[in-house]
Amino acid sequence: MIYLYGAGGHAKVILETLRAQSFADFRIVDNKKDGLLLGLPIQDHLISEELTPADSIIIAIGNNETRKLFAEKFASIKGMQAIHPSANISPTASLGRGTVVMAGVAIQADTRIGKHCIINTNSSIDHDNIIGDFVHISPNAAIAGAVEIGEGTHIGIGACIIQGVKIGNWATIGAGAVIIDDIPDRAVVVGNPGRILKYNK
Repeated sequence: MIYLYGAGGHAKVILETLRAQSFADFRIVDNKKDGLLLGLPIQDHLISEELTPADSIIIAIGNNETRKLFAEKFASIKGMQAIHPSANISPTASLGRGTVVMAGVAIQADTRIGKHCIINTNSSIDHDNIIGDFVHISPNAAIAGAVEIGEGTHIGIGACIIQGVKIGNWATIGAGAVIIDDIPDRAVVVGNPGRILKYNK
């Protein structure tokens, strides 16, 4: 059984990605929603007595901090990956448990991606990158080679990051930003070239 924890729009994309991988046995869990998600009923909690060692979970929550909290809460359940068949991933790249890779993504040689990351639609991640846990790379973001991105950082839609840049933990790179310099922890960066607007708390 595959459990998806979360029943929002991000969960829909993950569910369709898993279906594209020919998985078929799912349960959707969300304690704030009810009804159906793409035809599947939403249950309000995990029933621990029903879990078996063969069961897996994907934390289907877009917010990086919230996803980390639930990943820690359910650390005893095996985290699985969801990788869309249209993604182009180098055989020398590595992805951590719980990480999801959407349609049209390209991940090049010797890139290392941490656990419970979101690599979103049509994003491009080149060679030798190091991407920390709980990072979200938004659609159409372009990341050149030898870039380091720290834990929990969010790279906005269409952002571009040149080669060799280091981005700290829990930073936010705004939509369309062009990053040509290193970015410190928790910085919120916007514009072309990117400039620090403020810092996340």
